[in-house]
Amino acid sequence: MKDLGIQRGEMVALDGLNSPEHLMLWLGLEAIGASPAFINCNLTDKPLIHCVKVAKARYLLADEGVRNLVEPVEQELLDAGSKTVYYTAESIGSLTDMSKYPKDRYQKVDPMGVAALIYTSGTTGMPKGTVITRLRELLLIRGPVGNSKLLPLKPGDRMYTCLPLYHGAAHGLCVLPSIGAGSTIVLSRKFSHNKFWQEVHDSGATHIQYVGELCRYLVNAPPNPLERDHKVRMAWGNGMRPDVWEKFRERFGIEVINELYAATDGLLFSTNANRGPFSRNAIGVRGALWHLLNGSKYKRILIDPDTQEVLRDAKGFCIEAKPGEAGEAIIKMNVADPDRGTPEYYGNKEAATKRRIKHVFAKGDLWFRSGDLMRLDSDGRLFFVDRLGDTFRWKSENVSTNEVGDVVGEFPDIAEANVYGVLVPNADGRAGCAAVVPRQGLTHESVDWARLAEHNLGKMPRYAVPVFIRVSVELEYTGTMKMQKGRLRGEGIELDVIEQSARDK
Repeated sequence: MKDLGIQRGEMVALDGLNSPEHLMLWLGLEAIGASPAFINCNLTDKPLIHCVKVAKARYLLADEGVRNLVEPVEQELLDAGSKTVYYTAESIGSLTDMSKYPKDRYQKVDPMGVAALIYTSGTTGMPKGTVITRLRELLLIRGPVGNSKLLPLKPGDRMYTCLPLYHGAAHGLCVLPSIGAGSTIVLSRKFSHNKFWQEVHDSGATHIQYVGELCRYLVNAPPNPLERDHKVRMAWGNGMRPDVWEKFRERFGIEVINELYAATDGLLFSTNANRGPFSRNAIGVRGALWHLLNGSKYKRILIDPDTQEVLRDAKGFCIEAKPGEAGEAIIKMNVADPDRGTPEYYGNKEAATKRRIKHVFAKGDLWFRSGDLMRLDSDGRLFFVDRLGDTFRWKSENVSTNEVGDVVGEFPDIAEANVYGVLVPNADGRAGCAAVVPRQGLTHESVDWARLAEHNLGKMPRYAVPVFIRVSVELEYTGTMKMQKGRLRGEGIELDVIEQSARDK
């Protein structure tokens, strides 16, 4: 970095697989006052060029392992002012200059300055670069997460993660809290259900990080002799589905499932260190004291699932969701200084302001939209329902794709299920469609479809039962194991389109 002349305040694109070298470059850049822009290492072509341009980076530091994705666009990047420099374990290990940078490179650093960029997944367009401030990183190191109130880490503990370092989960909920606690990071190259328990066992990990469907993969995998021969006390992450929760705990012998809700470009953070049946499947528990301290700042409002717009009463104000009703979580903002402490997209102020909503409960008030539907029950348990856009209306009823997918996935013949709404000619709303992968050893001919229909009708109201079933060899996931619904929704129930898509794979 010294040879490259990287300056304080400069943004440097970092595109790499999970490795110690990736960590060294990340922390080295921040140590000299520069800012890494974490590129999804699966990107190539236009999305890759877009992300580097967003960062206005003079350099793209790229892992040799992603050369095949970067090399085809190197000239376009160079034309845009970004030079690509490849690194390997050998090249980093050969560095001999250990001289310290001058103190002015890291003294008097603005806490609200840009520490890093983490990109959104790009499900609604090209990825946006979410600004991570130095203060936010410090809070993750020494705040409620990093000082053991929410995540009990201490020196001697070891947190295992196989999640990509370019994503906020590994970045802010593993690496930074581990640094703050003085504990050890156990870094896997990538998730593999064949290697997972071997790596957890060999490393002596005390905590494991999960996200999305990782836990389902493990539960569906064949038995492993090491799956209970480990030191893991806690599983920490987000997105564990209800039909997997107890199977995961009982099979692998993990006492605490610490389910959390957070978003890189959001404001709401919630955790549930679950040990028993009461708070199972929840992302938090809201008691009387919580409502006394926070009830006026955090609300849930009703949403029209067709338009994704908020519902308003006769006076023009939003309608607060009652216990048991799903509503979008919103957080109150400071009207006098709305930018302070709220997420920012680098070079895209307009995208951030779209997340704000005015005149919610009073004229002139200002709130931040999470984009997520949540349900609070009468016992104070808070549940994640769905991402806005992942719900649909059928037969004049609202349907949650996640909740339907959980039910379909419980059927013994089904390994995975991804539910989404599809347009049907001459019908209002969207009908449910479930893309399913049969359990190992079964084919579409041997799945008991009649019993699946009985199972669905016995577990769900009729309007929620998928009208269509699409049998797939595998389902598509994001880099952080969230199910991809966009392409499936777009292909709908047009057989020629679906068949062409299958041929193109």
